[in-house]
Amino acid sequence: MNLNYTTYRIICSHPFGISRSTHDFYDIVYVYISDGGYVGRGEAAPSLRYGESTDKVIRQLESIDSLNSMTLDEGILWCKKNANGISSLEASLSTAWLDLWSLKKQRSISDFFKSGNNMLYTSFTISIGDLDLIPKKIEEAKTYNILKIKLGVNEEHDKNIIKLIRNETDKLIRVDANEGWDLDTGKKMCKWLADHNVEFVEQPFKAQNLRDTAKLRDLSPLPLIADENSIKSSNIPDIAHAFDGINIKLMKCGSLFEAKKMIDLAHEYDMKIMLGCMVESSIGITAMSNLSPQVDFADLDGNLLIDNDPYIGVKIIDGKLKLPSGNGLGLTLNPEYKKDFNNLK
Repeated sequence: MNLNYTTYRIICSHPFGISRSTHDFYDIVYVYISDGGYVGRGEAAPSLRYGESTDKVIRQLESIDSLNSMTLDEGILWCKKNANGISSLEASLSTAWLDLWSLKKQRSISDFFKSGNNMLYTSFTISIGDLDLIPKKIEEAKTYNILKIKLGVNEEHDKNIIKLIRNETDKLIRVDANEGWDLDTGKKMCKWLADHNVEFVEQPFKAQNLRDTAKLRDLSPLPLIADENSIKSSNIPDIAHAFDGINIKLMKCGSLFEAKKMIDLAHEYDMKIMLGCMVESSIGITAMSNLSPQVDFADLDGNLLIDNDPYIGVKIIDGKLKLPSGNGLGLTLNPEYKKDFNNLK
């Protein structure tokens, strides 16, 4: 068995802005675990919000010794151990390992998790940025039924964004404040947003401010969904009193196995569940899409926000996720990229 990896820069279609930062591109790491004629693929999209970076991922990959044949469970433990606490790296290793194992067993990952066929509509993200671009962004999102709007700057700015969007469309909106509000703003905004066809509000306050989140939950006419407070399954018992639901991201939780554990535990707490993402390519997005029939909401559009996705995987048909056929993740390398990126598999 062989382990290979390479960095790759994904270019945002528009500058991608949230309350904390704005990016024109992201550097990610592709991981490949191969055995004979089979190649398993994984993707690490590290986030500085969680103390991770591409350089940190690469340094850890360089420290990994040889890879030997393992059972599925042994491989899961190997991925966790060799990620050394870097969740995005564990996500890439574990995804590549499960992809390889499933390819060799000639079964799909969706079948492995017994997910079923009830694929969801995904939201399409309108990030913080030039307000003059909103009509163009709305036009680009015309095939999607649900919009996810990044807010969290201040009350006046956030209301202006929603007003501009409502001038263009009456589609259902999901709001993500990315920890940008205080309690007073949260109270005002949740009440105001409830009259503008908004489904829920994601992460209104700083992750450490659970006390105000619980207060807002008692007052808000809209459900509150945890993102930065929802990293792994161990977080769920501590936040269930303050949130109505959780957002699960592969790059935060580290593996589809942990994501599945979070789904099952959230169900026990009667919490709503959304699958989310970073800005990623089709490797990471396709991986998480395999679990989407088991949850309530999908926000799996990271690959739709970039211009140079080298892989073909999950597609969007009339706004709804559609998994590729085939074993493993069912991914293929876009032929247009094969000649330019010989290091992509």
